[in-house]
Amino acid sequence: MFLYLVQHGEALTKEADPDRPLSEAGRANVEHLAGFLAGRSLRVARVLHSGKTRARQTAEILAAALAPDTPVEAGDGLAPNDPPTPFAARAAAWDQDVLVAGHLPFMGRLVSHLVNGDEDRPIVAYRPGSLVCLERGEDGSWHIAWMVRPEIVG
Repeated sequence: MFLYLVQHGEALTKEADPDRPLSEAGRANVEHLAGFLAGRSLRVARVLHSGKTRARQTAEILAAALAPDTPVEAGDGLAPNDPPTPFAARAAAWDQDVLVAGHLPFMGRLVSHLVNGDEDRPIVAYRPGSLVCLERGEDGSWHIAWMVRPEIVG
């Protein structure tokens, strides 16, 4: 099983728009990422987001390319400062590939928690629009399979 963890694309500032939607550059980066992933025939069974506008927009763009007949869902426990443990426990029961669009510091802490058991020991360097692919082994342990940042696919 694969878990695709993406930080939302670059967003507007609160001053420009209090809802903080994706900026033009952020939308373009996520669209490039979606094209890159679709070009490798990547598909997911489920797409989750935090409920915030920028994460929802990121999830919608990626879902159109990777899960066109699957509605995006707002997921619990994906806010920027939520603890990763409850979400990790739910993910342990999944048996299909899932994409999650969220925020820092949550996404980085989730990767660290899943891979090395210590959410306070960073192991990936996210940027807006970055995606980390985790693979769960037969023993239930998670490993980083690969990571893509916007400058690679843009």
